[in-house]
Amino acid sequence: MCGIVGYIGAKQAQQILLEGLSKLEYRGYDSAGLAIYNGEVIQIEKTKGRLKDLADRLSVSELTGHIGIGHTRWATHGKPSDQNAHPHTDPETRFAVVHNGIIENYMELREELTAKGYHFVSETDTEVIAKLLADVDDGDLVSTVQKAVSHLTGAFALGVINQAEPDKLVAVRFASPLVVGVGKGENFIASDIPAILKYTRDVYVLEDGEMAVLTEDQVHLMKTDGTPVKRKTMRVTWDMETAEKGGYDHFMLKEIHEQPQAIRDTLSGRLKDGLVDLSGEISLLPQEIFQIDRIQIVACGTAYHAGLIGKYVFEKFTRLPVEVEIASEYRYRNPIITDRTLVIVISQSGETADTLAALREAQKSGAKVLAITNVVGSSVAREANEVITTWAGPEIAVASTKAYTTQLIALYLLATYFAQVLGTKDENECREVVKSLQQLPVQVEKTFDCETEIKELASKIADHEHLFYLGRGLDHAVALEGSLKMKELSYIHSEAYAAGELKHGPLALIEEGIPVISLATQESIFEKMISNIQEVKARGAYVVGIAKEDNTELQKTVDQVIYIPPIIDLLVPVLTVVPLQLLSYYTCLERGFDVDKPRNLAKSVTVE
Repeated sequence: MCGIVGYIGAKQAQQILLEGLSKLEYRGYDSAGLAIYNGEVIQIEKTKGRLKDLADRLSVSELTGHIGIGHTRWATHGKPSDQNAHPHTDPETRFAVVHNGIIENYMELREELTAKGYHFVSETDTEVIAKLLADVDDGDLVSTVQKAVSHLTGAFALGVINQAEPDKLVAVRFASPLVVGVGKGENFIASDIPAILKYTRDVYVLEDGEMAVLTEDQVHLMKTDGTPVKRKTMRVTWDMETAEKGGYDHFMLKEIHEQPQAIRDTLSGRLKDGLVDLSGEISLLPQEIFQIDRIQIVACGTAYHAGLIGKYVFEKFTRLPVEVEIASEYRYRNPIITDRTLVIVISQSGETADTLAALREAQKSGAKVLAITNVVGSSVAREANEVITTWAGPEIAVASTKAYTTQLIALYLLATYFAQVLGTKDENECREVVKSLQQLPVQVEKTFDCETEIKELASKIADHEHLFYLGRGLDHAVALEGSLKMKELSYIHSEAYAAGELKHGPLALIEEGIPVISLATQESIFEKMISNIQEVKARGAYVVGIAKEDNTELQKTVDQVIYIPPIIDLLVPVLTVVPLQLLSYYTCLERGFDVDKPRNLAKSVTVE
C-alpha cells in the first residue's frame, strides 16, 4: 500500500503535492518523492524516510511548475532507499510515473527490457513501468499509457506525466484505489479523498480498468481501450478527520474492512498455474527444503497466535514436527537447534525486540531463519536468511487485524509450497487449497454481513467483567486471538481455553449468565465441541456459537449463532477471526474506551 497524488493547474504544484501526501502517510511512510515539470524538464526529488525529510530537502531546493505527481511509499519490492523511492523515470526522463500496487509480471518485463538495453537503477517493480512507457512511446501520451498498461499484470494505480505533453496528467486504475478531484482551473488525482479535500469536494472514483486524462480545465474518463466513460462527480460531505479514516469512525474498523484487499495483495504474484510459486522470492533450494527435519515458529502476541495456526498447517501438509515458541522465552531456555532446523520468525513491524533476539539466537546455533514481516527493510527482514513480506500496508491502530490475517496467508502459502516441493501432499489437494485461498477475499467481504448482529451482541456483553472463548484445534488458536483482542480493547478479563480442558479446572469459573464465545467450525470434531458447549450451558452460561452457514445443528445447543461463509476447514481461521475482531471493537465502543490507542500498549514493541 502506497499513496499517490497528482496536480495540474495554475498554481505551483509542490506545496499542493506535499500537503496531499501528508494526508496519505497512513498508506506509507518509508520514502517519498515528487516529479514536477518546470517548463523545460521534469525535475525529480525523492528520499528515504518520512515526508518531512522530503519537505526539508525541498525547502532548500524548491521544484517549480504547474503539473506534477507525488508518492509516499510502503515498500514491497526493494528496501526503503533513495533509489527505490518513487517517482521513477525512463533513461531520458521523458516520463515520470508513480504507482500504488504490485506488478506481478515485473521480472519478466524487466528481463525483456534489459535485453533491449535498458538499465535499471532500483529494485522496484514500478521502474519497469517507466521503462516500458519509453519503449512503447508512439508520441501520444494517452495511447502510450494504454499500450504499456496492456503489458502489465497485477494491481496498480498509476499517475503519469510526460515532458513532451506537459498539458496532460494521465491516471489509470486496476484493483488499487484512485480518485480524481475536479476543481476550477485545476484538477487532481489521489489514492484517497483526504489528499485533495482541501481543494475540492467534487470527485470521480475510478473503477477497475478505467483511466482519466486531466488538463487544467477538463477531465476525460475512459476505459483503457479508449471507450469513453460518462459519470457524474460525487460530492464529498465528510469532514477531514472522517475522510482520513475513509469514512470509518476509527482506523481499526477501517483496517478490519481492508482485510479482503490485504489478502489479495499478499497472494498477488505468488500463485502460478494453480499452485504456489515462491521460487523467485525465497532462495531455499529443493534439496535444502528436503534437509529440514523440524520447524520452530517464534513470535509474540498476535503473531504468536498466527504461528499456532501455522503449526497445524505445516504439520498437516509437510509431516514435519513443528514447535511454536513465545519469543520472549525462546532464547532463555537453551532451545534445541541444529543446522537442519528451520526457524520461522513472525513480526508485523520487523522490529520486535524479543523476536529479533530469538532470530539471532537461532542463527548463532546454525539454523536458517525465515522471516514473515510487514515491513521491507526492517531489522528482522535484513537479518533473516529468507523473507516473505506480507502486503498488509501500514497498520495504524495498535490492535492488529489485517497484519494478522496476512500473516496467516503467508503461512498457508509457505506450507503449501513446501508440500509441493516435498511431495507430501497430492498436487490436486494443493490446487484445491490454492483455489480456496483465491476465494478468501470475497468470503471475508461476506463475513461483514454479521456486523449488525455483532454490534448488538457487544451491547449485551459490555457490562460483564469476565468472558470466555472456547475452541478445538484451529478454532482454539483463533479463540486465543479473539480473547487477546477483547483484553486489549475492552479491558474485560477474557480467557480462551481448549474446549476439552474445561473439566480439568476452568469449568469452576462458569456461572449464571457469563458470556462464552464458542467456535465450532471443524467438522471432524464438531460433536466433541457440542459436548463441551453443553457443559457450560448446564452451568448457566450465555453461549454464542460461531459456525459455517450450512451448519444447522449448533443453533439447537447455543443461545445465539454467528455464521461465516463456507470454506474448507483449513482456511476457516481467516474468516472466524473477523467477527471476533468486530466484537472486540464494538465492545470497546460500548465501554467508552479509545479503540485505536488502548492503554499501556504500543504498536511496535522494541524493548524486552
